[in-house]
Amino acid sequence: MQLRPSDALLVIDMQLDFLPGGALAVADGNDILPGINALAARFPHVILTQDWHPRNHISFASTHPGKHPFTDTIKASYGTQHLWPDHCIQGNRGSDLHPNLFIPHAELILRKGFREDIDSYSAFTENDQRTPTGLAGYLRERGLTRLFFTGVAYDFCVGFSALAAARLGFESLVIEDLTGAVNLPNTVAATNTAFAAASVQRISSVALLEE
Repeated sequence: MQLRPSDALLVIDMQLDFLPGGALAVADGNDILPGINALAARFPHVILTQDWHPRNHISFASTHPGKHPFTDTIKASYGTQHLWPDHCIQGNRGSDLHPNLFIPHAELILRKGFREDIDSYSAFTENDQRTPTGLAGYLRERGLTRLFFTGVAYDFCVGFSALAAARLGFESLVIEDLTGAVNLPNTVAATNTAFAAASVQRISSVALLEE
């Protein structure tokens, strides 16, 4: 697969809280760091995202007495909200990008989920599907039209970002071997079904690294 000047790599939420030892760790998440670094070196345009939550965020089970992370949900104004352990709190160590993520030429770090009363899985729109992050406008102004997604989690922030990109008219490709999943019941299968319906391509990094 030939890279184009209009391509961008999006590295989603490679933060300490989402990797082994973190509050909401994706199993084996550290294993994809070398591949992401190697792939990013081939892209002239790389964008990083960070979950960036205030304390008492709506997605924290601790904000809702009697609720438990992973298994419980709440009904938010924008629909069903999964509940999680406290994670990626603004300024805390867990919100930091992993120190072994080495992409010095990354041109943008986009922070999301910073509003207390709404979560944001997608890098493009918050969970109400209406509030934009501004990323789509940035990409369009830069003339970046084909987007490749890596990072965590495949079945949440990576998946929601790739699907939003497709809805917004970008060509959207997920590099499966450079992602990791939370893997709640049926979330990976549901993500794969949604990708197929939205024409989001699932590819291997080999297609790019062996170019």
